Amino acid sequence: MAEQISQETINKALWNACDTFRGTVSSDTYRDYVLTMLFLKYISDVWQDHYDNYQKEYGDNPELIEAMLHQERFVLPKGADFYTLYKERNAPGNGERIDKALHAIEEANGTKLKDAGKSVFQDISFNSDKLGDEKQKNIILRHLLEDFYKTELNLRPSRVGNLDVIGNGYEYLIGKFAAYGGQKAGEFYTPAEVSDVLSRLLAPQPGEMICDPTCGSASLLMKCGRYVTNHYNHSKDYALFGQEAIGSTWSYAKMNMFLHGEDNHRIEWGDTIRNPKLLDDQGHLMRFDVVTANPPFSLDKWGHEEAEHDLFHRFSRGIPPKTKGDYAFILHMIATMKERTGRMGIIVPHGVLFRGSSEGKIRRKLIEENLLDAVIGLPEKLFFGTGIPAAILVFRKDRKTKNVLFIDASREFKAGKNHNLLTEENITKIVDTYRARKDVEKYAHLATCEEIKENDYNLNIPRYVDTFEAEEDIDLNAVRAERAEIKAELATLEAQMEAYLKELGYAS
Repeated sequence: MAEQISQETINKALWNACDTFRGTVSSDTYRDYVLTMLFLKYISDVWQDHYDNYQKEYGDNPELIEAMLHQERFVLPKGADFYTLYKERNAPGNGERIDKALHAIEEANGTKLKDAGKSVFQDISFNSDKLGDEKQKNIILRHLLEDFYKTELNLRPSRVGNLDVIGNGYEYLIGKFAAYGGQKAGEFYTPAEVSDVLSRLLAPQPGEMICDPTCGSASLLMKCGRYVTNHYNHSKDYALFGQEAIGSTWSYAKMNMFLHGEDNHRIEWGDTIRNPKLLDDQGHLMRFDVVTANPPFSLDKWGHEEAEHDLFHRFSRGIPPKTKGDYAFILHMIATMKERTGRMGIIVPHGVLFRGSSEGKIRRKLIEENLLDAVIGLPEKLFFGTGIPAAILVFRKDRKTKNVLFIDASREFKAGKNHNLLTEENITKIVDTYRARKDVEKYAHLATCEEIKENDYNLNIPRYVDTFEAEEDIDLNAVRAERAEIKAELATLEAQMEAYLKELGYAS
């Protein structure tokens, strides 16, 4: 029986591989190299594993073996694999050799690793001066190749079994980098438990199209796909769509998809607001059953100048303010929801709930159109890069009632040193409360349209969910009695002290 390996072992070995860079290269730089090396090592191990199997079966027919290998998910050109690079690790030019191997892999795999002329490895150069001078760079990359050659990172399918072990390792690394990534961490990663909340609220079904227009490293998008797999007999009957504006983050998303075995995906590179790429054959915005996102909070310079003449009429309800793009993403996502099945969940800062002016007008129209289904307040310090609390807005096209559910989940979490976590109990309570759509004391309130109108369409959660904790009544007689008792004890102590002083000759 083939030796199996645990997720913990892979995660530990991957994080240890980062030691090669620590103290020499910043984490937001070496992140690219470690994640890319994991991708290269995995596809090399898969290729070698399959080659060995084909050789056992067709050993006397090398032409057939070659033909079988060219039917693989990834074609690995001769000499462009991890093991060739490892053998040459002691020779000068490691950076140049790795770059050439990655370029050859891109060329051999057509559009799998490209989008509109941009390739997955375009922004990642192992021959960069970011790694130091030629001598230092060569040493660092030799160590990196040696780290990934270790037995713990033998990623052959015959050894690791479940493909998710590799994908989970990749996500583990992304999560670790996000934890140390400061302000930029939120650009590429949504915490796993928040992704879990959104996937369970939106409950994707088999056959549905799922989209994240600001997909980052695609962890939220894939979590929605896994909801289908986990709830419908391991079915992969869904399609994943995403768009990401930052080139290096788009690369993470593409690699992440392939490492999770998600072949039925389309991830575009570009600015979703200024240049949406997910279009149908007629050039119209594609429509999806499930739309979800964790867009950048209150983005400045989001595309206000172009919004008035938007070709896709996304801003007919109003144009968001120039320096806050939250409603630009909300309106884009609403425009991409299917008419009957469309539902969406978006993470927003609390200002979206109550700010006035153009945002207030847009918010009112969305409520009057009966699209808003729920407002869910989350705890503070859940997201990397910001400590502020956020909220989830849920919109649906199939609403049968005009009530809106408000949930205040901000006080229920597991506290951490640098950021907080939602436990399984916290997540289950949010989802169960959302599905029940009933009042829960100090936690949830199902508000009528009239209530919201009376509040001038302000969605600030404390207006609807009363979390006030009344102080216990004070028993004044008990307080008076306790005070008298303390005074008596104090008088006794003073008398004793006076006696001690007399004994010592300090009497007044």
